[in-house]
Amino acid sequence: MLQDYRLIRHFQTLTDAMVDAWHRGYRTHELKFLLDGYLLALRNDASFEAHEIHRLEAEVDRFLRDPANFEQPEPEPEVMPQAWPSRW
Repeated sequence: MLQDYRLIRHFQTLTDAMVDAWHRGYRTHELKFLLDGYLLALRNDASFEAHEIHRLEAEVDRFLRDPANFEQPEPEPEVMPQAWPSRW
């Protein structure tokens, strides 16, 4: 579990980008390239320790392996409110 708010922000940014890319037609092996490039940029930035980046990678990899994260939500059927019976 990620504790640092900066890592959580990176996790959210990366997973949002992955879901967006998935819906645009990219597949798992291409998403791994996105992950590898993002992590390489974080490593070169040197603003995080190696173990923090490893933990981020593990969490994003777990996200990537869960197919429920990439399903399109089904729209809920619209329920029309019923009119109240008139007493007059």
